[in-house]
Amino acid sequence: MLPDVLVEATAAAWTTTWPVLAFLLVITLVSDLCADARLFDVAAHAVARLAGGRTPLLFAAHCLLATVTTVLLGIDTTAVMLTPVSLALAAQVGVAPLPFAFATLWLANGASLLLPISNLTNLLAVERTGQSAGAFVADLWLPQVVVLAVVVTVLALRHRAALTGTYPVPRTLPAYDAVLVAGSATVALGIAVATVLGAPAWAAATGGLAVLVLLAVVRDPGLVRPGRLLRSVPAVILVGTFALFTLVEVALRVVDVERLDWPGPVAVAAAAALLANAVDNLPAWLALAPLTDDGLQPALLVGVNAGGMLLLWGSLANLLWRRRCRLAGLHVTWTQFLREGLLVVPLCVVLGALVA
Repeated sequence: MLPDVLVEATAAAWTTTWPVLAFLLVITLVSDLCADARLFDVAAHAVARLAGGRTPLLFAAHCLLATVTTVLLGIDTTAVMLTPVSLALAAQVGVAPLPFAFATLWLANGASLLLPISNLTNLLAVERTGQSAGAFVADLWLPQVVVLAVVVTVLALRHRAALTGTYPVPRTLPAYDAVLVAGSATVALGIAVATVLGAPAWAAATGGLAVLVLLAVVRDPGLVRPGRLLRSVPAVILVGTFALFTLVEVALRVVDVERLDWPGPVAVAAAAALLANAVDNLPAWLALAPLTDDGLQPALLVGVNAGGMLLLWGSLANLLWRRRCRLAGLHVTWTQFLREGLLVVPLCVVLGALVA
């Protein structure tokens, strides 16, 4: 009995998840190539120059950069690629690093509602419901605006003392290849546009990767050496994600589950946020999606995407972010992380769910 269930569950998990896993693989390679092309370094330094030495403007521009990076390249890209760049830039111009670090993390999580490609949970929701990317955006744009407004407002108030004054404007940008940087930015934007227009996320990302590889072969072949690309493959994450899907499929076949009669969107989002902080946002979505009507899926996504910022294991992005912070010399304890998260998560979850 159990072997049959496991075989059926594995087949069902593969059918459901291969587009998501394919996208995760390809977008990771795209993000790494963008980073190798110095897109994030150049963007951060350009932001510092455009802000003209005014710290409040620098912070606002950084928030915009983190939001755009998350929307176009996903939550984990912002946590992994933008965190070290923002911390290095803060050190270079002499501003407090903590506001920039938490802005990067909160916007990695909080800005991941808008597009299917912004978060794996979004892709799973689209695959499960069969919803088009356009319909997804129509359902989530208002919760996304509300969550962003909450995050930026709380950040500005929480760190207002550190975000005053001026800083020395960087005189030059890092060394970079203008064609590679422009090509990387165009590919990132093109993937998002293609997805919204109806292309499967994995196909749009694969097309973008092909363009980037061809561009790198012409401009800097060292970026696309086979060994270098293989090191970028997130094998452990891919295998772990598929294992989670399979376990959930097994549970759904062994345990007779029915959809819950949720009292409203706030209850769904709150439960999702609590479960995300207990076991990570991806398994939280996997566990709650079968119990939730399609009409409440936006509230569920608000809970798992914006709600997993209380505990370090609430999302993979949190753990990746903390590791990058430690490598840069910024140490954030789990108690400090919880205290900061309590300032923003309840407001994001409740207000975001109310408009979902």
